[in-house]
Amino acid sequence: MFEFDAGKLLIIGIVALIVIGPKELPRLMRQVGQALAKLRRLGAEFQAQFMEAMREADAEEAKAGLSSLAESAKLDLGVDPLALAKAEITSALQAPVGAGEVTREMVKNAPAPGPGESIAPRPAPEVPQA
Repeated sequence: MFEFDAGKLLIIGIVALIVIGPKELPRLMRQVGQALAKLRRLGAEFQAQFMEAMREADAEEAKAGLSSLAESAKLDLGVDPLALAKAEITSALQAPVGAGEVTREMVKNAPAPGPGESIAPRPAPEVPQA
């Protein structure tokens, strides 16, 4: 926007020396320098606050994205797998022995095969239904 080269700065300096005077010029230049330093500090502070706000906005956006991803990844089947497994084990232990099932007591009480008898499976003895 403003293009200052050495020639233009020299002209501005000569005009300022004539208009302001040699006594007041150093004080004015010091005040201008202090004002420029203050403007730079304000600009840097504004930039830091702006960048912090952008980081917070990005963090909030990322947090919202992660929470929506977590919600979509949840499986709510309404089933408690531990309770289901416990119920199946309990029912299996309490169920009566069916006709095709073999228990340890049946194996212990089974007669041993004789000499010349095959070890083919025998039909399971009938168990009275209760």
